[in-house]
Amino acid sequence: MPGNSFGKIFKITTWGESHGKGVGVVIDGCPPGIPLQEADVQSMLNRRRPGSSVASTGRKEPDQAVIMSGVFEKMTTGTPLMIMVHNQDADPAAYAPYADLFRPGHGDITYQAKYGIRDWRGGGRASSRETVARVAAGAVAKLVLAKKNIAIFAYTIELGGIKAETRDLGVIGRNMFFCPDMAAAKKMEARVLRVKEQGDSVGGVVEILVRNVPPGLGEPVFDKLDADLAKALMSIGAIKGVEIGAGFKAAQMTGSQNNDPITPDGFLSNNSGGILAGISNGDDLLIRVAVKPIPSIGILQNTVDRANRPQTILMKGRHDVAAIPRINVVCEAMVSLVLADHLLRQRTTLRHGRCCPSG
Repeated sequence: MPGNSFGKIFKITTWGESHGKGVGVVIDGCPPGIPLQEADVQSMLNRRRPGSSVASTGRKEPDQAVIMSGVFEKMTTGTPLMIMVHNQDADPAAYAPYADLFRPGHGDITYQAKYGIRDWRGGGRASSRETVARVAAGAVAKLVLAKKNIAIFAYTIELGGIKAETRDLGVIGRNMFFCPDMAAAKKMEARVLRVKEQGDSVGGVVEILVRNVPPGLGEPVFDKLDADLAKALMSIGAIKGVEIGAGFKAAQMTGSQNNDPITPDGFLSNNSGGILAGISNGDDLLIRVAVKPIPSIGILQNTVDRANRPQTILMKGRHDVAAIPRINVVCEAMVSLVLADHLLRQRTTLRHGRCCPSG
């Protein structure tokens, strides 16, 4: 199956299925000499782990990271890194009743159309379980970015129609939804519990803020920084939209409103979201993603079977009510991967003398 790899210099390939023996990632192009231990990866995996909130699935996975290669004496060697996580609470039997049915909102029907075969055990490769590998790779990418003091924050600004009214990054670690507004977080919890009782699910919006991004990252045409960020984030299964800076609000502005005035001290506003002409301008990156509701719901739905006969389906089992907040760290990981890749591309460009940056 093509399309399992991402990146040009810092390149990852993920593998594994939701209810297989495990999931993991191979990272090629990680620079040598970066301190790396399994605990560095585990700290990010713990934020994605099932059971982190009232919106989360009941599946209990320790998600213990095991570094299989690419590290010697707690330092990366420059050779391919392989990180794996064993699946320990897989329950494929729970999906047997749906083996011949196409679950609405899932990739069942499109995988069947493309390959003529599909892994019906929780969706196989299409499951959000695959994102374990992305988060593991993102943890390594963050260590690359740390050398440049690049800091990434992913937080919930909307869930189930409840919107954050303030942006206090100091409180995002103090509530289960990683919301920068404690009052909104309490309302989000109440909303999720009501929807959970109804057997339904909700979507929301995650905002990603990146600080200390150096100017000059990104390529001028097809590999624009914002284009690669959009692709990276849209490759996450539950995400249906990406906007950068002012985003869709820019369509309602005049040029004089949307342009960010430039002074000797920097930009006076950030409608560009830190990217101009596909290249970082040194300002903060500001990205928002729209997260769809979880498609597995305990409400009767119409569907068809593999013979295209009409059927009904009622999903039972261990499912999230919302992809938020577990998806937040996945967004953080994908942004980290893009930035690490472009940082290494820029380093290569400068080494070969194709760029003459100022400052």
